[in-house]
Amino acid sequence: MNKPVAIIAVLLALGISFAQTTVVLGTLQEAVSALCIQAKSLLPVVAMLMLIFGGVVYAAGQMLGAETRSRANVWATACLTGALIAILIVVVAQPALQLLYGEQGTIGCEVV
Repeated sequence: MNKPVAIIAVLLALGISFAQTTVVLGTLQEAVSALCIQAKSLLPVVAMLMLIFGGVVYAAGQMLGAETRSRANVWATACLTGALIAILIVVVAQPALQLLYGEQGTIGCEVV
């Protein structure tokens, strides 16, 4: 499966799961709160898995030929970058959503 199709499939699955929670919850503020909770519970796990995968790919690439080593370095760098972006999203999610939706009702973003 090529990359654009895989990315679209993942985004579609995430959109469907978020739409189902929106229908159940009702209000926009509750939906944004659910999105924030889902991001804060899922993204740290994804970031850790990407760090581990990047380390494994880098180590495996060092044992192979020059071309494979360079490709492994690119993959490991991509995994590290993805993990850093996921951590950044976790840190910035709640303040950014509160800035967008105001203080009329605080966005509950605590993971239980």
